[in-house]
Amino acid sequence: MSTLAAVATLRATETGRAERLTTVRHAHLDDRPFVLVPLTLAGEACAPLAALGGTDPERPTLLTVRQPRNRAERFRFVERLAELLLPHIEGCRTSETETYTVGRGTDREERRRSLRAPQLLVPGGEGIAYVRLLGRLTRLRAVEGPYAVDPSVPALGKWLTWYADRAEFPSSCLLQAMTRLLSAHWATGQSAAEDSHLAALLAWIDPPDGLTGSEAAREAEDPQRFPPAGPATDVVFDQTLYDLMSRYDKAGDDRGREAVGRQIDRELHHQMLPTWDLMWRGVDLLRRLPEGGHVAERWTYDRRLFTEFAIYLDEDGRPQGRRDHAVGAARRLARLEEAMARYEAERAFDDPLVMAEYELTGEAFTGVVVARDENRFLPGTRPLWRPTVTVRSDLPVRLAAGEGVKCPARPGQKAEIVEVVPAGDGSTVVIQLNGGFDRARKPPAPPGTLAEVGETVTYTSVDPKSMPSVLPAEEDTPWTHGGPPQPYEPTDEDAEETWE
Repeated sequence: MSTLAAVATLRATETGRAERLTTVRHAHLDDRPFVLVPLTLAGEACAPLAALGGTDPERPTLLTVRQPRNRAERFRFVERLAELLLPHIEGCRTSETETYTVGRGTDREERRRSLRAPQLLVPGGEGIAYVRLLGRLTRLRAVEGPYAVDPSVPALGKWLTWYADRAEFPSSCLLQAMTRLLSAHWATGQSAAEDSHLAALLAWIDPPDGLTGSEAAREAEDPQRFPPAGPATDVVFDQTLYDLMSRYDKAGDDRGREAVGRQIDRELHHQMLPTWDLMWRGVDLLRRLPEGGHVAERWTYDRRLFTEFAIYLDEDGRPQGRRDHAVGAARRLARLEEAMARYEAERAFDDPLVMAEYELTGEAFTGVVVARDENRFLPGTRPLWRPTVTVRSDLPVRLAAGEGVKCPARPGQKAEIVEVVPAGDGSTVVIQLNGGFDRARKPPAPPGTLAEVGETVTYTSVDPKSMPSVLPAEEDTPWTHGGPPQPYEPTDEDAEETWE
């Protein structure tokens, strides 16, 4: 937990209401997100029990498995989930497109990407784990032979695996857990483990009139009012479900089994409906926050990846392999690290509350411009125009002369610290500006490109535009790492894998 988050948590404990950790929303929210509330059978990993899903808060679709230990019923559940989710994905894919350019010079290429991408929301982190495991257990299934399944089963599995892989990148909003989204924007007076309970978390953020956050959270932890769903079940409900399933198995005829089956459906719907309502309540709360400046850019990249994966499935269709090969694993790890650093930097540039964390660590400072030299040139055969601004900070500045910095208010302007001079309890910093003047090469600077005297500015060494690492192509994998990888091909062993 960061210092400011700890302070916000203490403040929430004192006030009885969640405290904001951000001034803006750092995640994209689609106009029609697909909400999925899953349930699994207690004691069996990923044994599907039921799900509520859809894009309409007033009309969720109920999917149930009346006997989760039956393999045929499990795959029938996946088929029904595919019938619900795949058309939504296809609808986004066939929406309007836009043109974008990749490469430079002679390597420039125009491509098209969808204007929409399907966003999937689940209650908590366990829901993301459920999506990953369900994808792994279905994407490798054969559509022919002794263990054949409906073609929609592996098709859905490929998409679920892709969703789960993208969820590892903090900048991606394609698959999001509601508890993580809310916890990233509000601090409560309870522990991180308690924040994983969606009802209690929302109780702190938006308690009913007359109740504090802690009082509302205590009431929200009652499993009778807010049964856990996502995907664990309540232990008391497990006994009720066991009794119903035993009656379902022992029913003497189809009519009796159907009657018990409908009762199972009602009980499962009752368990998940409160969580379904909480999900949309969370969506409404998040939508009230203004969107951060870099959010649209990150969602544009998500739409590009969605379009590229859809094309890949059309042209190749191979499922993702069980494990990454050597270069693929190294490249993925590098991308994850770069995405995390870039995401945190973008959040800081979008949000002064996030930037405050970097000020505490000495990677940023805020002050008032007390002087500027617009007519400064560096000597040489061709003098370079390099104006300076002098900033007075009330706190000590720990950045050193020679370090490159940027100002969030002018992100395209490169700058460099020339001098840091202690001044009382604070510091005076002279900053040289190395560009960002709308191509002007001599004074006067275009309006707004040079900070005015008296303006409050922030400078930081954090840069969201850092260069990505360069790794060898797959065909250049050295023999010490197994040589160039072969495309993954599913085997008969994959098709007959036990669902565990």
